[in-house]
Amino acid sequence: MKKILLLTLAFSITSYAQVQQTLNKLPQLSSKLSSLGGVDIASGLKEALDKGIAKQVTKLTATDGFYKNEAVKILMPAELQKVDATLRRIGLSSLADEGVKVLNRAAEDAVKEATPIFVSAVKNMSINDAKSILLGNESAATTYLQSSTTTSLYSKFNPVIKKSFSKVGADEIWANIISKYNSIPLVKKVNPDLTDYTTNQALAGVFKMIAVEEKMIRTDISSRTSPLLKKVFAIQDKK
Repeated sequence: MKKILLLTLAFSITSYAQVQQTLNKLPQLSSKLSSLGGVDIASGLKEALDKGIAKQVTKLTATDGFYKNEAVKILMPAELQKVDATLRRIGLSSLADEGVKVLNRAAEDAVKEATPIFVSAVKNMSINDAKSILLGNESAATTYLQSSTTTSLYSKFNPVIKKSFSKVGADEIWANIISKYNSIPLVKKVNPDLTDYTTNQALAGVFKMIAVEEKMIRTDISSRTSPLLKKVFAIQDKK
């Protein structure tokens, strides 16, 4: 019985010490947030997001920004994978490749519309938003942008992609692809909404690349290229 009591007491002391250690960190963190100031935190987060947008989103707008970036390259939608495989099997690989290329070209055109929307979302970030993002997970800033901008971005991207399809000849190429596939005996006819599909894939690519930049700033001190970024994210390092 004495051994049991001693073990119980030891466990209680250890648990108390762990709880106390956690509680002791709270005022320190609160103090750090207060001493830096909400305005500085918001400014630091805005600078980090602006950096991610300028560096990563701009890359996507260049020729081959999507097409030669394996992380975000737009492939045929799942429902058309069989189309891709069939075209290649009957010697039409070049047509299948061109079909994929024009989807990516349209996305590259559309992303040029993103920057003003992102700038507005960053500008409207509140001090509370900034504090939550700073102490959040490694993609908290990206998630904030995603929730703040997706609806606006979709409405901007969709008509641009539709127009781009005509500009880069995607309409004609895909009409040819679908026509050739649907003419093959015994295949199930397809008629996908490629504008919606490409719009959503472009959005996914944008946020994926912003998340890459956010993670770098959070985890790689050398990516914090200004005194403010270093100062703000030092708090996150010690959370």
